[in-house]
Amino acid sequence: MEDDHDHMHIHIYMCWLLLITLPHSHCETSATFDYSVCKKQSYNCGNLSNIFYPFWGHNRSSECGSGDPFKLTCNHYHNTTSIQIASENFTVKEINNTVHTMKLVPADTVTNLCSPQSENGNESHTGLFQDSPSVQKITIFYYCPRIRTFSYGHFMCGDDITYYALDYDRLFVDYPQLVSCKRSLHTWSDAQLNFSGGVLALEKVLNEGFVVNYNVSRVCERCLGSEGRCWRDDIEKHVVNSCYYCQNGSHGLHCSPSPPKTTTSSVTGAAIATVLICTAIFCLRYKSPIMQGHFGLTSKTNRNIEAFLKNHGAQTLKRYKFSEVKKMTNSFKVKLGEGSFGAVYKGEILNGCPVAIKKLSASKGNGEDFINEVASISRTSHVNVVQLLGFCLEGSNKALIYEYMSNGSLDKFIYNKGVKAIPSLGWDNLCQIAKGIAQGLEYLHKGCNTRILHFDIKPHNILLDENFCPKISDFGLAKLCPMKESTIFMSDQRGTIGYRAPEVWNRHLGGVSHKSDVYSYGMMLLEMVGGRRNINAEANHRSEIYFPHWAYNRLKQGRELRADWVITTEEQEIARRMTIVGLWCVQTIPHDRPTMSRVIDMLEANMNSLEMPPKPDHSPSIS
Repeated sequence: MEDDHDHMHIHIYMCWLLLITLPHSHCETSATFDYSVCKKQSYNCGNLSNIFYPFWGHNRSSECGSGDPFKLTCNHYHNTTSIQIASENFTVKEINNTVHTMKLVPADTVTNLCSPQSENGNESHTGLFQDSPSVQKITIFYYCPRIRTFSYGHFMCGDDITYYALDYDRLFVDYPQLVSCKRSLHTWSDAQLNFSGGVLALEKVLNEGFVVNYNVSRVCERCLGSEGRCWRDDIEKHVVNSCYYCQNGSHGLHCSPSPPKTTTSSVTGAAIATVLICTAIFCLRYKSPIMQGHFGLTSKTNRNIEAFLKNHGAQTLKRYKFSEVKKMTNSFKVKLGEGSFGAVYKGEILNGCPVAIKKLSASKGNGEDFINEVASISRTSHVNVVQLLGFCLEGSNKALIYEYMSNGSLDKFIYNKGVKAIPSLGWDNLCQIAKGIAQGLEYLHKGCNTRILHFDIKPHNILLDENFCPKISDFGLAKLCPMKESTIFMSDQRGTIGYRAPEVWNRHLGGVSHKSDVYSYGMMLLEMVGGRRNINAEANHRSEIYFPHWAYNRLKQGRELRADWVITTEEQEIARRMTIVGLWCVQTIPHDRPTMSRVIDMLEANMNSLEMPPKPDHSPSIS
């Protein structure tokens, strides 16, 4: 009761504060900037002229553009324009406002190919810019060992040889020496590359530039045309647009053509409306729990999430109030576990069916984890992927409701040394679980309209139902990727140490792709066979520190990975088959790893038909 009393005073104070500041703010905002000038004020510099929304800079006000990503900088001395994308500077050769394209030259790279200023993080552009279909990605390798026969291009930088090529995956298969290069750089071009022309040919191609498409909402163009200002926010490439400022104070998809002048009566009317709104908020606050959490969905994060849910068909999921979630879990009484983004509790819905409820931490992330989970799982329907039943989004309270898995996570069954309460799984069960997980991953990679990359496959994220059927869970780090794209750009190193694929942190090895999930699966498979974690704090020898080396050596010597188990000849074959498949999956070069479809075939194949994989050469000291 005392908390309600305190909240009441806070709400009264907030309404009072809004009232005393409203007339001043309202009048001042209307007078701050005349958005009608945006229709006349174009960007002009050098050969670029009559450039409008979403661009701004130089003689075009920032209020007329769409934020920092679209800022143009005019170099008056050279009469050139530049733009910064993903921390790299590009010279802008052309802008077509009609079809929304730009022609760019990688300025930092072209300036000095032997000492480029840009770093190796720019594998792609942000969600606001996409390469046109004709664009080719060029990779330049610096400080490399000499390769006797190289079919692509090369040039000298002082005493060091530098190589450049187009095709990423095949390149590392044909020339594994490139892994030893100390630095690599990615750039792009539309033009045909002459590999025999050396550095001059490469400079010529890069100077011709490449075309990118930029995203502009038609809603924003209409908004600007009606003397409004367009608001844009970007979470994981989902752009939310609305006409958030009009000179008459209204909001919507466009503004009225003739905004009226602000008068004393309009200010008075707004003040009266504010009183009514505050009264309504005050009343609803103590009748409806949906008003909890800073007056409900008022935060920027929640607005973005709400827009995402609306635009991506998540309305089919059942939405719960936070009071219902508390009731389901008996005020979060039974805790099942802890994940990267929050705790998981056991609950029960109205029909008596048990559920698992993940309560997301308010202090972590900006809603990306919530969006990733909903975007990924709401698209799926597979026996080996956990089912999302509903969600809660109410102020700072976010929760996801899943089907309940009575046997918990896989990790407690494979790391059960000394825990007598948890029975060990037999080899038949382990193999069936491994196949089930592989089938779930195969479905995520090629069974949906959009490819889903999980990026956190590990035993802790594999749940087992009452029949020990495995379900892939925890999609908080997942990425959606169009089927036609072989690799994706990631600015962060996603995943768990020990399961994270080497190309995620070492871009010399190739692009991040579905093969990164294959690596994580392989590491987990070796753990299932070995019954120990792949990072072993008790290891006495350096050769045992990197788990695949240890597993490979045991297999070559004909020794079992679990020395403490007495197994039959048939079980021995299952263990060896799983080990071979696991070692294929953890190959250093992504191209050398099998697809999940091939993994399933290998797990079902006869032992004699399986080829022994090479010893993985990845160094764990830098993972």
